Amino acid sequence: VAYLIIFHILFVLFVWTYWKSIFTLPVQPGKKYHMSYADKERYENEERPEVQRQILADIARKLPVYTRTGNGGIRFCDRCQLIKPDRCHHCSVCAVCVLKMDHHCPWVNNCIGFSNYKFFLLFLAYSLLYCLYIAGTVFKYFIKYWTGELTNGRSKFHVLFLLFVAIMFFVSLLFLFGYHCWLVSRNRSTLEAFSAPVFQNGPDKNGFNLGFVKNLQQVFGEEKKLWLLPIASSQGDGHFFPMRALCEARNPLLANEEQCEDDGIDEELH
Repeated sequence: VAYLIIFHILFVLFVWTYWKSIFTLPVQPGKKYHMSYADKERYENEERPEVQRQILADIARKLPVYTRTGNGGIRFCDRCQLIKPDRCHHCSVCAVCVLKMDHHCPWVNNCIGFSNYKFFLLFLAYSLLYCLYIAGTVFKYFIKYWTGELTNGRSKFHVLFLLFVAIMFFVSLLFLFGYHCWLVSRNRSTLEAFSAPVFQNGPDKNGFNLGFVKNLQQVFGEEKKLWLLPIASSQGDGHFFPMRALCEARNPLLANEEQCEDDGIDEELH
């Protein structure tokens, strides 16, 4: 009875998190980030790149946008016709700009971003526990198989197959879950791990790193009782993210990694 209760609890949490990861649609930028008809017409009719950059800079002046392109310009999506908020990227599969986009996951056939990143992490965690539970309960029958106590030929095949599949998925999920745990501890997305976000003074891979505890709260929220439940509790609305302050830097939006790395991450936030 205890085994069945544990099994069904893990199974329900596994299915719940998987369902939330699939059917939670990615959050797109708000209307204030979209260009007006007059600005769009002025931008498209302008042929000089430097003037286009100035038009985007004027539009973004009233928006909480602090990250830049590689050449220092405002991040603009020409397909969605909007100013990209910080950590927002265009998903070519979903054909939309996704707030705090992490990656497009083929497992759930959905884009993982601000709206469902917590659900995706919980899905990986409960999948690991589910596979570990299956492998642990089947292992004793695997021992009986080697000692010759299992006489039924069909049961031998089922035991070997189930144990092999559970261990195989457990190992593969363990590496993926460990990698995302590392990303959460650094407050980075998968895209930011490969390409550091660029601020006004240059790229900074730790620009959004607030310290371990605050990084966890960014994804799971401040209510610890909701951390393990697939209920939306992430901080913010996905359009703006707090950034760590610089150590004696002129620009409070950037972080000089060489100066601050030894002093620690937990500093006053911008």
